[in-house]
Amino acid sequence: MQKSLYSLMLMDDVVRAIDRLALQQNTNRSNLVNQILAEYVSMMTPEKRVSNIFKSIEDLINQCGMNIVPYVSPNQMTMSLKSSLEYKYRPTIKYEVSMYRTPQQGTIGELNVVFRTQSEELIRAMTDFFRLWTGIESVYRHDVKISYALYDGRFTRSINICPDRNYTNEEVGDNISSYIQIFDKLVKGYVSGSYNSRDVEMIYLEYYNKGVGLI
Repeated sequence: MQKSLYSLMLMDDVVRAIDRLALQQNTNRSNLVNQILAEYVSMMTPEKRVSNIFKSIEDLINQCGMNIVPYVSPNQMTMSLKSSLEYKYRPTIKYEVSMYRTPQQGTIGELNVVFRTQSEELIRAMTDFFRLWTGIESVYRHDVKISYALYDGRFTRSINICPDRNYTNEEVGDNISSYIQIFDKLVKGYVSGSYNSRDVEMIYLEYYNKGVGLI
């Protein structure tokens, strides 16, 4: 949605109250006023859309009972979720969900999987899993064009939806939540040695055939 500059005459007390509320919500005056007016006229802003998606993800993750802890800040385009790997000293793995204000040819955001460790053994195991996961999705996901990147301690994957279908915010949140739960389950099982490559593919395929976590 395009934004333009407008002049408004407002009471000083109103502006001070808006500024206090904007500070509490970690945003600025213009963005907060825009949101208030959009809600008043029942218009969905990109910020409200993302907020609804994040709220759906948060609710579903809290219900799953998988020891994944979501963190959501108001008026932000990124939320994070933390989990612990089932590996010796239980290092933390963080999922960052970043949404775009405007979808780009079916890509609505990206998922970053971040881990920090000095263990070369764990780095190899995580890297092997990321490559395995990318290979599996390249075989089964022909319906969308997925982008991947692997850096030191970070795996990035685009979040995609079918451009021919209208998704509700709740459906988008459900799919992202399910995807993270599946990924988290399989990466933990692989790193701990509970699952081998074949197990990961078979479990992924089981979820895929049910239409669960398709992003």
